[in-house]
Amino acid sequence: MSLIVQKFGGSSVANADRVRNVASIVTDTYKAGNDVVVVVSAQGDTTDDLIAKAKELNDKASKREMDMLMSAGEQISIALLAMTIEKMGFPVVSMLGWQAGFITNSVYSSARIKTMKTDRVSSALDKHQIVVVAGFQGINKYDDITTLGRGGSDTSAVALAAALHADRCQIFTDVEGVYTADPRKVNGALKLKEITYDEMLELATLGAQVLNNRSVEMAKKYNVELEVLSSMKRVPGTIVKEKVKMEEMLIRGVTKDTNCARISLVGIDDVPGVAFKLFNQLAKKNINVDIILQSIGREGSKDITFTVSKDNADEAVELIKQMPYFSNCEISCNTDVAKVSVVGAGMESHPGAAALMFEALYDAGINIKMISTSEIKISVLIALEDADKAVKAVHDRFFNTKNL
Repeated sequence: MSLIVQKFGGSSVANADRVRNVASIVTDTYKAGNDVVVVVSAQGDTTDDLIAKAKELNDKASKREMDMLMSAGEQISIALLAMTIEKMGFPVVSMLGWQAGFITNSVYSSARIKTMKTDRVSSALDKHQIVVVAGFQGINKYDDITTLGRGGSDTSAVALAAALHADRCQIFTDVEGVYTADPRKVNGALKLKEITYDEMLELATLGAQVLNNRSVEMAKKYNVELEVLSSMKRVPGTIVKEKVKMEEMLIRGVTKDTNCARISLVGIDDVPGVAFKLFNQLAKKNINVDIILQSIGREGSKDITFTVSKDNADEAVELIKQMPYFSNCEISCNTDVAKVSVVGAGMESHPGAAALMFEALYDAGINIKMISTSEIKISVLIALEDADKAVKAVHDRFFNTKNL
């Protein structure tokens, strides 16, 4: 007997037929002799609908009250799924995040899990019940409901799998696994049989929407084996684990991130400590910085260019304008940019990967604005309008059999 944690996103439970389909997958797993814990997101567009309702009444509602509202979506989903499983004749119990033992910090709307108290879940499993848990939520030291932020249900599922020492954590999505590019946009995208935690983490961080990056970080930390698979088709998915067979594959995927903004500071005084003062202040405001480019000093000045998410762009610019160190420099912000990346552990031993990527972009007539590299990734900043064309050009170049 194995313990399986299964997570289903909002599209998988969007309507009655899809809820029945999920119930069938869950009960088939249970009938095979496994203990099953299911983590469910809010149905379809429920979260967006709740946000819209809040804005009708208060467009500046506190994050605490927004968490109280947002958690309602998952409560509906778990009850409906449990009712469906119950009607099929199987023992089942639904639990909210706090009932399942998710204890978080008090950062409303983007809380972090501090500890798990899974006694109630374990007790239900001992009774051979299927446990249906609301993803995306927990409770803090004030007994307030908190939410885990974007992709929080993935994180909930992995946290439960780690705490319960599950044999596998299955993440069901609307695609059949992890692909070398978005199969809905790139013809010839290949489904991977397996991928390492590090590669998956890079892909998730760089814009791939299959898994949330926090969930992959947690899976790696606690060695939780993940499987990404379709809730619509009963076919094997992609295994995410520590080590995989490389199969002589140079890269594992090409991805894009359109949630980017490029901020440039031109004519900064060329004195020690300026970069520290800039990025230290941004860090204090929890503004994450990605690609950074600093010019060679000239005539007593230098330039710094960096990228942040579009969500943080206005706040970052306003913060910089308030800093006296940059009062004499020119500050500009461009949100019409995108980041395209290739990821793969195979690049560590292949010196031509960057040249192959840049050649593909050159042949497609795409100009590179910034470049960032690590052992297993190469990222470039390009014009937003070129993003899809760039992904296709780079994918075609790397996955042409002559180049592998």
